[in-house]
Amino acid sequence: MSNTQIQIFDTTLRDGEQVPGCKLNTPQKIIISKQLDLLGVDVIEAGFPVSSPGDFKSVEEISKIVKNATVCGLTRSVENDIKVAAEALKYAKKPRIHTGIGTSDSHIVHKFKSNKDAIIERAARAVSYAKSFVDDVEFYAEDAGRTDNEYLARVCEAVIKAGATVLNIPDTTGYCLPHEYGAKIKYLKENVKGIDKAIISCHCHNDLGLATANSIEGIINGARQIECTINGIGERAGNTALEEVVMIMKQHPYLNLDTNINTQMLYGISQLVSESMGIYTQPNKAIVGANAFAHSSGIHQDGVIKNRETYEIIDPKDVGVTESAIVLTARSGRAALAYRAKNVGYELTKLELDIVYAEFLNFADTKKEVIDSDIHEIIEISKIYK
Repeated sequence: MSNTQIQIFDTTLRDGEQVPGCKLNTPQKIIISKQLDLLGVDVIEAGFPVSSPGDFKSVEEISKIVKNATVCGLTRSVENDIKVAAEALKYAKKPRIHTGIGTSDSHIVHKFKSNKDAIIERAARAVSYAKSFVDDVEFYAEDAGRTDNEYLARVCEAVIKAGATVLNIPDTTGYCLPHEYGAKIKYLKENVKGIDKAIISCHCHNDLGLATANSIEGIINGARQIECTINGIGERAGNTALEEVVMIMKQHPYLNLDTNINTQMLYGISQLVSESMGIYTQPNKAIVGANAFAHSSGIHQDGVIKNRETYEIIDPKDVGVTESAIVLTARSGRAALAYRAKNVGYELTKLELDIVYAEFLNFADTKKEVIDSDIHEIIEISKIYK
């Protein structure tokens, strides 16, 4: 893999599905996984096979139909989990087992009632067992964000020695600040023996709204995989949003980092996931929200009409949106009204526009948004055509 290439690990069907009330059935997961494969993601985390017969079936069926991406199954550091995952992945062209254990003091003491040395032994044993089934084994150090860096490095060394090909460094609770998370990745790159044998992966949660920022800091500091979901869905406040990290790299070429993602599919797959899961995507969601390319302020509308780049850093077509939206409200100016009127067949002179605009403001004060049919009515009321 090129040192400038960032692998996109999509966990919409696993971590994304952990949103309460958003259970997907196997046919829905197959449809989404086909689109993810076409989108160009490098890894599809299809589920947690041991968790239920339904999840096992979904991973198995997805393994059969995915043509390009690696198909991944999650496990705990439990032999039966790993064995079941291997069975579910048996049809995959490129299978990966994703196993791991908590490494923070909180997890070691309270969750596992164990000690640091025992956790390292258990982690290495799990990776070694997974390696007996597949060549590609990813290890996650749960709650790595709150794990002491020196101890985390010891864990990473042990699992690399056991055969791990990818090291997932999750900010499980979304606690890290970007510079802290970036420094953690940098520390591992500089202090883990054998780190050149594995890819470091970012898995960041959004509890403080920092998932995307943390993932970008991670890749700037040497990580080469980002774990993310469509629309940023996931446990609690969600995960890193795939569409955000991909477009950040695309819009900042000086980072010299790239992905295999076909960005023109982003809006379409966002809609598919939203509709399949029954999750409403907030209108102001970056990249794929309904308002991401919508303008209602007169100053902004005038600028965008004259030159789109005045107020848009992304061409809507690059993410699969047909065009920018000029939304008519009481805050809209004459330029926006003239633009929308022309779209429905009226070429207004300056004098006509002044007359129609006065009537438009009266009309707009009574509605949240003025639509095309309203424009016809406003022009008729203005009596500029007899």
